[in-house]
Amino acid sequence: MKYFTLVLTPDEGGIHPVDRMLAKDPSVEREALLYVNAFSDGTGTMVYSLRGDRHAVSTALTDHEALISHDVFHEDEAEGTFHVHVHLQPGEPAGSLMMLFQRYALMVDTPIVFTAHGGLQTTLIGSHDLLGQAIEEMPESVGVSIRQVGQYSSDSQYLRSQLTTRQLEVIEAAIEMGYYEVPRRTNHEEISTRLGCAASTVNEHLRKAEARVFSMLTP
Repeated sequence: MKYFTLVLTPDEGGIHPVDRMLAKDPSVEREALLYVNAFSDGTGTMVYSLRGDRHAVSTALTDHEALISHDVFHEDEAEGTFHVHVHLQPGEPAGSLMMLFQRYALMVDTPIVFTAHGGLQTTLIGSHDLLGQAIEEMPESVGVSIRQVGQYSSDSQYLRSQLTTRQLEVIEAAIEMGYYEVPRRTNHEEISTRLGCAASTVNEHLRKAEARVFSMLTP
């Protein structure tokens, strides 16, 4: 089994009308999709990890014509985060993407992390040939950037699952920008500029992520 880690960037800023609404809402930040699924009737379901005003989001979702139902749960007032389960009417390009993944028997690893520029960092798992065919048939409305290709390992995915979506975003940006290279090619300030947060926030997330990973690597 192989995996391809991609950044998918929809032309219209979201993979579904509800997703586009959330992307434009200044009261909320999309952190990740924790679960995605499509049903035979064309509808789908997703679980978001969001940061911001849950009351404003719930009100906006209630009136959205592309939404069948929603539920807000797992609120963390200290972090300002919450989860939202949404049952969605058929919408694009989400519908085409899910059909494509099903056609080529690909597994979608979660969480799917939203990037600072509105893309979705997604890991697809399957045979190398089928992964390649799926990428060639991506909808024209979705930009595709391949970040990493390799042999799938459940151990590495377990390590990722132990970090929060924000910790993953920060540590992945740090790796990409050369923070862990010798000598270092970047610093907390440059990473914070890229992610749109404070340097102290970058420092905190990196320390917590490093502590979590190292604790799992030692007996």
